[in-house]
Amino acid sequence: MKILHFADLHIGVETYGRVDPATGLSSRLQDFLTAFDRVVDYAIENKVDLVLFCGDAYKSREPGQTQQREFARRIRRLSASGIPIFLLVGNHDMPNALGRATTTEIFDTLAVEKVYVASRPEIYRIPTKDGVVQVVSLPWLRRSALLSKEDTRNLTFAQINQRLQEVLTSIIATNAAKLDPELPAILAAHVWVSEASLGSERAMTIGQEHVLLLSNVANPAFDYVALGHIHRYQVLAREPLVVYSGSLERVDFGEEADDKGFCVVEIDPCRQRGSRVTSFDFHKLPGRRFVTISVNIGSDDTDPTATALEVIAAQQAMVEDSIVRLQISLPAELEGQLRDNDIRAALKGAYYFTITRDIKRETRTRLGGRYVEEMPPLEALRAYLESKQVSAERTKELLEYGEKLIRSHEAES
Repeated sequence: MKILHFADLHIGVETYGRVDPATGLSSRLQDFLTAFDRVVDYAIENKVDLVLFCGDAYKSREPGQTQQREFARRIRRLSASGIPIFLLVGNHDMPNALGRATTTEIFDTLAVEKVYVASRPEIYRIPTKDGVVQVVSLPWLRRSALLSKEDTRNLTFAQINQRLQEVLTSIIATNAAKLDPELPAILAAHVWVSEASLGSERAMTIGQEHVLLLSNVANPAFDYVALGHIHRYQVLAREPLVVYSGSLERVDFGEEADDKGFCVVEIDPCRQRGSRVTSFDFHKLPGRRFVTISVNIGSDDTDPTATALEVIAAQQAMVEDSIVRLQISLPAELEGQLRDNDIRAALKGAYYFTITRDIKRETRTRLGGRYVEEMPPLEALRAYLESKQVSAERTKELLEYGEKLIRSHEAES
């Protein structure tokens, strides 16, 4: 049984993009749709049994019509190919207010064939071409859905989080106990597991965070634990396999060095729980490259622009069609010698670029309302001792020593 696991699509991210004047849409939209296309193409070409999406279809809780249309087109391709699709609701899929629909609820409303939308904890028994697979869902849940006002009255933030962890752990354990050991079982959860290495999702967080321990999700009743919410691909445990597939496309420079892609899980459905063999592969996607170029210019540099151009030229292959940030560090007296037009021309092959300058200015210490550099040595020493609240007797003694040292130095000169 072959299952494709991916998460955190985030259609609607527009940072580092350009607006297409014809459509009014960000050019970055296509980056995310291209990544999604590669997932769909792989699933169809390799005839997977199930596509498992672990939440956050869009960046916004209220995506635009074009974004919804493009997402639906790709879901339709999977459905028309006879592949079941499981859509878990993430925190970015939740509505802004109670009573409103989630971003993926429309597929349930229209009863789209082979599409399963999980907006509450439940056990789904999904028929596939190679048998039935059980999926326990743990979507993103509002705190109000888990705890009443009475439950949280007079509790600290830490105590509320502890109570949330207990409730979520109980939900997982209760559903795990209902599973049929004869059938493969997966936990699909959109949650932050505390042992995970974080990516850019912290800057994109919407709503109250639910944090679980690895031991809370690594229940032996599951053959595989498919996680969403954290953007960095990582394997948290091997028995059972607990895996964040990560996001499909880089969101910002916080993910510059991260591999992006999806997981393909293989489960032997013929064996019972405990002896069932599960394996997986991570399939990398090319994605839009993010590149940081740092240029450090010294005070003795006679042509700062030439230095910057030389560093850019050395990384020209990485610059091409990438999102680039050029960071130039230089002394204040050389700032006016940088030729912006030449530097921008050198970066014209980039998909998008930004240039920042870190200007090093001479720091001057103030004592007694005056700069130390402007004060005679003994006066500067006196001001320093006063700032440290040294006693009058000790100050007098140190000033005498200071005067002797100065005279001795002058005599040697």
